[in-house]
Amino acid sequence: MNVLLDAHLPRRLVAIFRPAGHDAIHPLDLPDGNATSDAAILAVADREQRVVVTKDTDFLDALLLQGWPEKLLLITTGNIKNTIKGE
Repeated sequence: MNVLLDAHLPRRLVAIFRPAGHDAIHPLDLPDGNATSDAAILAVADREQRVVVTKDTDFLDALLLQGWPEKLLLITTGNIKNTIKGE
């Protein structure tokens, strides 16, 4: 499975997806890093047939109103730290 983790999720999750056989990327892997716009994230996800994994309900709104991203996994959790102490 091809996965694009949104900036609202920790980049370290990529290290969990990859050993499990998934092609995972994070906005920090893209040219604009965490400044990558939602539209650019959606474009990459659609072009590379990636599942967008996010906590951001803006992506759900885009799916319901515009029909994209084609694949979306909306995570509903409490706060998740984006860094590990000492990083």
